[in-house]
Amino acid sequence: MKQRINILTLGVTDLKKSMQFYQGMGWQTQGIIGTEFENGAIVLFDLDNGMKLSLYERKNLAWDSKIKLQPESATEFSIGYFVNSDKEVDTIMKQAEKAGAKIIKPAQKTFWGGYAGYFQDLDGHLWEIGHNPSWKIEE
Repeated sequence: MKQRINILTLGVTDLKKSMQFYQGMGWQTQGIIGTEFENGAIVLFDLDNGMKLSLYERKNLAWDSKIKLQPESATEFSIGYFVNSDKEVDTIMKQAEKAGAKIIKPAQKTFWGGYAGYFQDLDGHLWEIGHNPSWKIEE
């Protein structure tokens, strides 16, 4: 198995509201697709390097994977989005809040020498927006 991820699927409660949140973050999508299939409605966002982010209702993800629907938990993982300056972190945190995110930890200097903050999207997924001065992010 090679070290890559092709698609990251987030289980969401309300597909339309979640799609609108990410559109509020400036992300582009063709909208909700797959509605011709029972339990098939999904939203896809094309990311850099051929990767995709998908939104799929939690109940459908449980159905498709044959796993019992689990309680939500924001501490299972976080999604990291890193940029090249502290100012960019602040801009994205403000954009997320305007789109409906809950700011969990305002952007601030970190213990590891960077600058970062956390927000939760409408379904409680934890996002870290950060700047690590030792990383150059290719735009």
